Order: sequence, then structure tokens, then C-alpha cells
Amino acid sequence: MTAIRVPGGVRLVRAALAGVTALAVAGLAGCAGGGTDAAGSAPGGSASGSGPTGTVTVFAAASLTESFTRIGRDFEAANPAVRVTFNFAGSSALANQINQGAPADVFASAAPKNMRSVAGDGPPTTFVKNQLVIAVPKGNPKGIGALADLTGPGLKVALCAAQVPCGAAAIQALTAARVKLTPVTLEQDVKGALSKVKLGEVDAALVYRTDTRAATADVDGVEFPESAGAINDYPIVVLKNAPNRAAARAFVAHVRSDQGMAVLTAAGFQAP
Repeated sequence: MTAIRVPGGVRLVRAALAGVTALAVAGLAGCAGGGTDAAGSAPGGSASGSGPTGTVTVFAAASLTESFTRIGRDFEAANPAVRVTFNFAGSSALANQINQGAPADVFASAAPKNMRSVAGDGPPTTFVKNQLVIAVPKGNPKGIGALADLTGPGLKVALCAAQVPCGAAAIQALTAARVKLTPVTLEQDVKGALSKVKLGEVDAALVYRTDTRAATADVDGVEFPESAGAINDYPIVVLKNAPNRAAARAFVAHVRSDQGMAVLTAAGFQAP
């Protein structure tokens, strides 16, 4: 006995009457012409009558690593037919990869400047803000309490490169404080700058508040007033050439939902 399963769980069993079977199969063929593929999935990656399906690829600023990893797990739990993959790096590097044709569905940048260079499927939306702190080894052995302290003799400081959002914000804060310093290294993303502190290769680094909160076992974050004038907006967008636009839109909606924002604010991000 042969069975055919169709969307909605309806089962046709071949009956002894060939005429009845022929009519039923003809009815199924008519239904199949409604814009779904053989698996019952509608164009754009959504299963008919259910949530999104397939893989959604998210390019996100390095400072979003911990938060987006958690949000990705929550999104997959709510949408079992979707798998989320991430590419975390400096926002400028991610924008370059997208413009060179790297397949991606969503771009979340640490600054609007890098977002402006990519083509979105609609305007980007600012979903969080982030603020700089001075990352120092646990216990702050050098007693650093302000930006001016970073110019102390023999002190080694790491910054992000100027084209990276955390580097641009650092320049803005240092200029506001009228502090001139020569870093021993310029890193391509904020995690690179933070790792120099964690490894003991530098005495301090300018990173985001969220990054020090994610590494409290190894570093402390020293707040400084000039950071209030160098807060970064984080925009997010579904990309124009997104291979899985339906899942991408669902992911962005989840990021901006109460559940997603709770994860982000708990990590130290500020509401827009």
C-alpha cells in the first residue's frame, strides 16, 4: 500500500477504486501549483503555514559576539527549522566582505559609517548604543583612573585602528580630553584590543563597556567622562541580496524584540 504525505498532515491511501485515487491525485496537483516547492516551502525560506526555514547568515560587529551568540540560540529554539551562522569581525572588514560578494543575510554594525557603504533591503535601524571604557588587568595594578593616566611613562596602550568604530570613538574621546598618546598596537577589532590586556601584552586598552563585562574574570573596566561624547549607535539591516530574506527579517525582529533587547541590555548595551 503506497501513501503520499502532503502539507497539513493529510494522508491519501491508494484505495481499490482507481477512479477515486485519480481524482484525489488530481486535487493534490492543483494544490501544488500555489507557489510552494516540493518540500512545502514558500519562496524566501519560509515553510507554508510555519516559521522561517534554512540558514540565516549574520555578519556582526565583534563587540556583539557574546550577545548575538545567545540571541542566536534563542532564535533557533523559537524557530527549530532555522540555523543561524555568524561572522564576527570589525565592522569595516565586514562591510568590505559584503561589498565583495560574501553571502550574508543580515549586517549589524558598530557604527552608521560602515553601514552606509552596504546595500540594505530597506533602511537600517539603530537597535542599541555602546560606550567606551578603559580596560585594565584585573585589580588595575597601574592605578589607571582617567584617560590622562594612559600617557604615563612606560605605559603600553592598545587601541582599535581608526577605520574601526571603536578606534574612531577612541580618537573622539582622546581629542575631547586633550590627551595625546602613541599606542603600541592598533587592532582590527575590539576583541583584538581586549585580548592584548587579557594576555598581559599591554597595560590598558580602550574598548566597549560590553567587552569588559564579558571578560570580568580577566579585566576591569574604568569609566571616564569623555566617553559620554563618543557613544556609538549600532544599526542593523536585512541585506538587499540576502539569500534567505524571510529568515533574515525574522532574526532582525527577534533582535529588536523584548527578549532580544533583554539580552543586549544585560550585556551593557544601551537602548537606542
